[in-house]
Amino acid sequence: MSWYLFVKWLHILSATILFGTGIGIAFFKWINDRSGEVRAIRLSAEKTVLADWLFTAPAVIVQPLSGLALAHLAGYPILSGWVLASMLLYAVAGACWLPVVWLQIRMRSLARLADDTGTPLPRLYWVYARCWFWLGVPAFAALMLVYWLMVAKPAP
Repeated sequence: MSWYLFVKWLHILSATILFGTGIGIAFFKWINDRSGEVRAIRLSAEKTVLADWLFTAPAVIVQPLSGLALAHLAGYPILSGWVLASMLLYAVAGACWLPVVWLQIRMRSLARLADDTGTPLPRLYWVYARCWFWLGVPAFAALMLVYWLMVAKPAP
């Protein structure tokens, strides 16, 4: 296997992990939040944070590194066209993801406390949950556009 094909495989694999983990986390957290069951919410919050550290964070790092390597190996100009647009959209997704990680950690703490004390989730949990959801919308849209750009590679 050539170096280019290996990096391409790594890039596609990390993109798949990034998307799959992101959509899976979002679905299970959202569905458990809607249940209102504190124990279920706690468990999904704990697993959400864990999955982000184990899968999402490494993929977030591999994506731009492998993407830049592919662009360089294929001879695409890095600071123009679809490559630059992809990098900017990826930065938008990242700017949404960083506060999402902080919110997930805070929601996990709030859910643990509520579960341990047998109390309902505080109002702050639901404020964080709404912010978490709405930050996911532009992040998801930005990544969908990045994926389209990676496949289509439109000419300027």
